[in-house]
Amino acid sequence: MSNREKHDRMANAIRALAMDAVEAANSGHPGMPMGMADVATVLFGKVLKFDPTDPHWPDRDRFILSAGHGSMLLYSLLYLVGYEGMTIDDIKHFRQLGSKTPGHPEYGHTVGVETTTGPLGQGLANSVGFALAERMLAAQFGSDLVDHHTYVICGDGCLMEGISEEAIEIAGRQKLSKLIVLWDDNHITIDGATSLSVATDQLARFEASGWEATRIDGHDPHAILAALEHAKTTDKPSLIACRTTIGYGAPTKSGTNAVHGSPLGAAEIAGARAALNWEYEPFVIPSEILDAWRLAGLRSRQAHKSWSQRLKDAELDKRAEFERRVRGELPSKMGDVLANVITKARADGGAVATRKSSEIVLEALTAALPEMVGGSADLTHSNNTKTKATSVDVVPPAYDGRYVNWGIREHGMAAAMNGIALHGGFIPYGGTFLVFSDYCRPSIRLAALMGVRVTYVFTHDSIGVGEDGPTHQPVEQIAALRAIPNLLVFRPCDTVETAEAWKLALEHKTGPSVLALTRQNLPLLRTDSSERCRTAKGAYELASASEEAQVSLFASGSEVSLAMAARDVLEEQGVPTRVVSVPCFELFMNQPEESRRQVVGKAPVKVAIEAAIRQGWDAIVGSDAAFVGMTGFGASGPAPQVFAHFGITVDGVVQTALSRLGR
Repeated sequence: MSNREKHDRMANAIRALAMDAVEAANSGHPGMPMGMADVATVLFGKVLKFDPTDPHWPDRDRFILSAGHGSMLLYSLLYLVGYEGMTIDDIKHFRQLGSKTPGHPEYGHTVGVETTTGPLGQGLANSVGFALAERMLAAQFGSDLVDHHTYVICGDGCLMEGISEEAIEIAGRQKLSKLIVLWDDNHITIDGATSLSVATDQLARFEASGWEATRIDGHDPHAILAALEHAKTTDKPSLIACRTTIGYGAPTKSGTNAVHGSPLGAAEIAGARAALNWEYEPFVIPSEILDAWRLAGLRSRQAHKSWSQRLKDAELDKRAEFERRVRGELPSKMGDVLANVITKARADGGAVATRKSSEIVLEALTAALPEMVGGSADLTHSNNTKTKATSVDVVPPAYDGRYVNWGIREHGMAAAMNGIALHGGFIPYGGTFLVFSDYCRPSIRLAALMGVRVTYVFTHDSIGVGEDGPTHQPVEQIAALRAIPNLLVFRPCDTVETAEAWKLALEHKTGPSVLALTRQNLPLLRTDSSERCRTAKGAYELASASEEAQVSLFASGSEVSLAMAARDVLEEQGVPTRVVSVPCFELFMNQPEESRRQVVGKAPVKVAIEAAIRQGWDAIVGSDAAFVGMTGFGASGPAPQVFAHFGITVDGVVQTALSRLGR
């Protein structure tokens, strides 16, 4: 069998599995796997460094299928090269409930999947984080332990989504030469020809952003291999436009949108089998082709073995630190570091904005945790995200800094942070204004879905932004973030709660966290000497009533100090009042029912206070409770005047409570 014949039969194995799996499921996207089978065969068969027996080998090349709708391309490859977690039965159960082959690739669910993809452009943007993490980790531990590439297959949709522009600009600026993107340039989207909606010269676009770009025949294995080998020699990220035919081999549907997102049908599959000289029954791969694929899966075993020896030979401290970082374990001294921050804050006792509290905490944490990498969407001095330990920027060619200047690119920043976290070895955090969390939301949702540790520092968290007006005053964002499953949303009231929030965010290895922080100064409220992390309960009684409570005030963030002042007034008027701080809804709702009931208490009047909309509070205080907060958008003016305008004041809380008491 000639090399070309061998290649064609290996590629046709991918095409056959994709056709058969989509047909069996009566759902899916066969066109992209069939069109990109030649590219994938060269990549996995001759270029990609990986070991199916150790999917988590730290120095493996990363492969990201950004065009996640073509998931059968990846699943076919994982089965063919011999990943132990992927069987032919898994392929047969494509898109079925509980299968290892869901409609789009899911990180943590299917072995060999590096990131969850499907929302177009996200995988491409994640890849920037992967490639950046590789360069940063190599700068810290050396190329003997860290030296790998990130390969991406993307489609037209990935390049149309706006996030792609932010991603490629970041990659170009950082000169991520080990990032290689293979574009499935098939001229087709769901609606039809790409000419219906786009006329962009993509190669010129990428080149303008600092990439090297080239165009090849995506069905010519020699051209594919040559382009990949050349891309590995450049000092820029690379785009390889692979001109392909979607649904390659399908006799009447290839090259059309009919093959994009629908099963081919029995007649078309029969015609494709004939055209591809594939005479085998559905899901049957002949032994000589499967053997060829399994041999391809063994290509990097020696490279893996050599790397393992280098790790074993490394200095003990270097090896231990590298392994700790890769495992994602926190250093044991973190608890003492935070305890010292809290002790000092209580000794100082001054009023500070929680964005400043976060900076104080970060100064200590980043000094103790070298894996923390910070950044901001061009709001560094507003978000207070840069510390002495992270004062050196991440820039080429050294990459030895710990702070990324993402630019005004919230979409790209959040997605790239996911990639950094997924790569391993780092804990990323990044900042912007809370109101712009909307720009980050798709990536935050995916971080929560994947269960990766990313922390978002969202400052300017309420109408306290004041003069910037309603465009910059978040009122619904905090509720929208609380609606995302597996996301911890912290709105701390002072430096102590902020330190505890950071502790909990870093310990939350299975999901992302948000810190919503103020611009305005807040008094220190947690003046007790207790070492308990009260924020871990999500809500707790901060101040008790002088006797059996008639009023319970519930608040988060800046409104906790307002609640404390209102309590003093009510107590002076003979109304026993308690205050409950609620820094994290999610942690509170995870407490046992009896614990929640005790925190909520039995006071006949309950008032929730937050400079945002009410949504979400009823689950804690009940729909019959009063609410002091926002019912619409904010207004422009000095913060105290804006709070007074909307009645979010001590007097407003007092009058609301008294009214509920019938006074």
